[in-house]
Amino acid sequence: QVQLVESGGGLVQPGGSLRLSCATSGIIFSDFAMAWYRQAPGKQRDLVAAVTNNGATQYVDSVKGRFTISRDNSKNTVYLQMNSLKPEDTAVYYCNTKVISRTYWGQGTQVTVSS
Repeated sequence: QVQLVESGGGLVQPGGSLRLSCATSGIIFSDFAMAWYRQAPGKQRDLVAAVTNNGATQYVDSVKGRFTISRDNSKNTVYLQMNSLKPEDTAVYYCNTKVISRTYWGQGTQVTVSS
């Protein structure tokens, strides 16, 4: 059974930082790409960042230079380091992976950027 469990969200002031973690089980983690998505109230869920099984990364333009996605294959965990946070980064952040033809999501973690 594939499970993705996010943690690390919270309330932070503009300009602050948070580090999200997504612990996985039930897959051979090192074989699969991982991604972070986010969904703000009333909006669709959008891709934020992704990392391939080989470590190549991609980011949506709005977070380039501020967010860093990384993975630790020894811990079956993917991270999202978020710096210089802005109010518009407020959303529920979800971890994601695709195994063959099936997509898996975590339960999400709330990130709120507000003074």
